[in-house]
Amino acid sequence: MLKREGKARPYTKALDGGWGWMIVFHFFLVNVFVMGMFKTFAIFFVVFQEEFEGTSEQTGWIGSIMTSLSYSAGPLVAVISDIYGEKTASILGALLITGGYLISSWATSIPFLCVTMGFLPGLGSALVYQAAVVVMSKYFKKRLALCTAIARSGVGLTFLLAPFTKAMIDLYDWTGALVLFGAIALNLVPSSMLLRPIHITSESNSGIKDQGSSLSASGPEAVCGTETSHCIETQEPSIRDSAMQKAGRPGTSLTDSQNRNEEFNNGPNRRRLFLITDEESFEKKAILWSCKQKFCGISLFKNPFFYIFTWSWLFSQLAYLIPLFHLVARAKTLGIDMTDASYLISVAGITESVSQLISGWVADQNWIRKYHYQQSYLILCGITNLLAPLATTFPLLMTYIVFFAIFSGGYLALIISVLVDLSGHSIVHQFLGLAGFFTGIAVLSGPPIAGWLYDYTQTYTGSFYLSGTCYLVSAVSLFFVPLAERWKKSLTR
Repeated sequence: MLKREGKARPYTKALDGGWGWMIVFHFFLVNVFVMGMFKTFAIFFVVFQEEFEGTSEQTGWIGSIMTSLSYSAGPLVAVISDIYGEKTASILGALLITGGYLISSWATSIPFLCVTMGFLPGLGSALVYQAAVVVMSKYFKKRLALCTAIARSGVGLTFLLAPFTKAMIDLYDWTGALVLFGAIALNLVPSSMLLRPIHITSESNSGIKDQGSSLSASGPEAVCGTETSHCIETQEPSIRDSAMQKAGRPGTSLTDSQNRNEEFNNGPNRRRLFLITDEESFEKKAILWSCKQKFCGISLFKNPFFYIFTWSWLFSQLAYLIPLFHLVARAKTLGIDMTDASYLISVAGITESVSQLISGWVADQNWIRKYHYQQSYLILCGITNLLAPLATTFPLLMTYIVFFAIFSGGYLALIISVLVDLSGHSIVHQFLGLAGFFTGIAVLSGPPIAGWLYDYTQTYTGSFYLSGTCYLVSAVSLFFVPLAERWKKSLTR
């Protein structure tokens, strides 16, 4: 059975460096081996469609399930990380991704691939990605946007992965390419060992002092918000007593606990065994209560910033995946060679990486609020995709993908920073997990709907119109941030 990771090292503030750069390095590899491989699905999309003679809608479900689970499994990832730690969760995710690709090499149908290449890598990517995001958000504060951009620039290595994927399919068929992908993803196991836990004591201690006696009434969920990965380790006796009451057992005061310890030292062995078992039972019930709160996240439904971020993230990711999956297929319908079409993905990867680095650096200068940058990028992405159907030749498609990569890279670099700004460091796991759950549900329908549009119209122009519209809708919610801030200030008066 897996065991909980050791106690996190206490710090008074975010390090903004040090071992945090190792976390950035791991997150970079996650983006290379996981998110980068997601982009190469555009090549596999065409291969699977020909191999199994499926429609665009049917084949789209494979990538849709994979991407959807990488978001919607967020609450489950939060619970697993809370019990076993981010490091263990990340290792488990890497093994799921590897196993999914290896088993997919034996696929005989599209439904088979929906499970092996959709479900397993999707769940695995949720584990490795969210664990890396949360740990990095604890290590960095001032440089968070830049570090996120550096890590996410790993996606840009698709300029190598796309031609590599096409070459591997030509040499070893799609089955051999999937085996190689599984072997590559296995590298995330040793890199996950870099996820050293950290605990910011100033945040958790102030949270406990501010809430005072109200903690005994509200239960452990009040403290779990201060540092989700290690809430049980930092609880005071009153918090733990409340957890016992919530679990259905009478609370035990600090004096009672001391008396028990004396009895433990003086009593017989049977009494010792009873006390140890009793204490372990209390601890387990407290952890279960913490996980229940983390999975449900009911308090977030009272937070207007949660709705703003979720709405924006939901529609932006839905819009991002549609051209990502259908770009190569559209190029093929225009008579463009598959090798040339793979270069479109390569150029997009390079451009997006450079854009993210610039966007992250500019955002960290704090000239304006980060969500203003994100809002502008989303609007520009929407306009670009609405104009995409005009690109009917290879040079025009290249022009479209360059502009789209610039703007999409700009907002992708800021997602985590905007999330932290809107949620606060205290509930990043919960905020990200629950927002990801709703985003995943929406993303699940994106590629199949775009595939259905192609099956119905026999052209991919409708897919790009849908993507552009979703980007514009995504930007709308960020206009409500000032209104939510005024509402929050009115509550503190």
